[in-house]
Amino acid sequence: MARVSVLPTSLPPLGLSREQAAEYVGVGATLFDEMVRDGRMPRPKRINARNVWHRPAVDAAFAALPDENDRNPWDREARA
Repeated sequence: MARVSVLPTSLPPLGLSREQAAEYVGVGATLFDEMVRDGRMPRPKRINARNVWHRPAVDAAFAALPDENDRNPWDREARA
Protein backbone atom coordinates (compact mmCIF):
# COMPACT_ATOMS: atom_id res chain seq x y z
CA MET A 1 0.00 0.00 0.00
CA ALA A 2 1.45 3.37 -1.02
CA ARG A 3 2.01 6.04 1.62
CA VAL A 4 -0.15 9.11 1.34
CA SER A 5 1.66 12.39 1.92
CA VAL A 6 0.14 14.69 4.51
CA LEU A 7 2.52 17.53 3.66
CA PRO A 8 1.20 20.37 1.54
CA THR A 9 2.72 20.34 -1.94
CA SER A 10 4.41 23.68 -1.16
CA LEU A 11 6.44 22.03 1.63
CA PRO A 12 9.00 19.54 0.30
CA PRO A 13 10.07 16.75 2.66
CA LEU A 14 13.26 17.29 4.65
CA GLY A 15 14.29 13.64 4.36
CA LEU A 16 14.44 11.62 1.16
CA SER A 17 14.55 7.88 0.58
CA ARG A 18 17.36 6.51 -1.61
CA GLU A 19 15.09 6.41 -4.65
CA GLN A 20 13.74 9.90 -3.99
CA ALA A 21 17.23 11.34 -3.49
CA ALA A 22 18.45 9.76 -6.72
CA GLU A 23 15.46 11.07 -8.65
CA TYR A 24 15.86 14.48 -6.98
CA VAL A 25 19.35 14.89 -8.47
CA GLY A 26 18.36 13.32 -11.79
CA VAL A 27 20.21 10.01 -11.69
CA GLY A 28 19.32 6.37 -11.16
CA ALA A 29 19.60 4.69 -7.77
CA THR A 30 22.70 2.69 -8.77
CA LEU A 31 24.61 5.80 -9.88
CA PHE A 32 23.42 7.61 -6.74
CA ASP A 33 24.87 4.76 -4.62
CA GLU A 34 28.20 5.17 -6.45
CA MET A 35 28.14 8.92 -5.84
CA VAL A 36 27.52 8.32 -2.10
CA ARG A 37 30.41 5.82 -1.99
CA ASP A 38 32.84 8.20 -3.70
CA GLY A 39 31.73 11.24 -1.67
CA ARG A 40 29.99 13.24 -4.40
CA MET A 41 26.71 12.81 -2.51
CA PRO A 42 26.28 12.81 1.27
CA ARG A 43 25.88 9.73 3.40
CA PRO A 44 22.38 9.14 4.75
CA LYS A 45 21.13 9.72 8.26
CA ARG A 46 19.96 6.61 10.06
CA ILE A 47 16.45 6.60 11.52
CA ASN A 48 15.85 3.23 13.16
CA ALA A 49 16.28 0.81 10.25
CA ARG A 50 15.86 3.44 7.52
CA ASN A 51 18.45 5.43 5.59
CA VAL A 52 17.22 8.97 4.96
CA TRP A 53 19.06 11.66 2.98
CA HIS A 54 18.88 15.21 4.32
CA ARG A 55 17.56 17.21 1.37
CA PRO A 56 19.62 20.36 2.13
CA ALA A 57 22.79 18.22 2.24
CA VAL A 58 21.87 16.70 -1.13
CA ASP A 59 21.28 20.25 -2.45
CA ALA A 60 24.74 21.34 -1.26
CA ALA A 61 26.44 18.27 -2.74
CA PHE A 62 24.67 18.77 -6.06
CA ALA A 63 25.67 22.44 -6.15
CA ALA A 64 29.30 21.41 -5.56
CA LEU A 65 29.38 19.09 -8.58
CA PRO A 66 31.42 20.51 -11.47
CA ASP A 67 29.63 22.19 -14.33
CA GLU A 68 30.30 20.97 -17.86
CA ASN A 69 32.50 24.03 -18.48
CA ASP A 70 34.51 23.34 -15.32
CA ARG A 71 35.88 20.05 -16.60
CA ASN A 72 39.51 19.61 -17.46
CA PRO A 73 39.94 19.87 -21.28
CA TRP A 74 42.18 16.79 -21.17
CA ASP A 75 39.22 14.77 -19.86
CA ARG A 76 37.21 15.56 -23.00
CA GLU A 77 40.07 14.51 -25.26
CA ALA A 78 40.49 11.24 -23.40
CA ARG A 79 36.81 10.39 -24.00
CA ALA A 80 36.93 11.28 -27.71
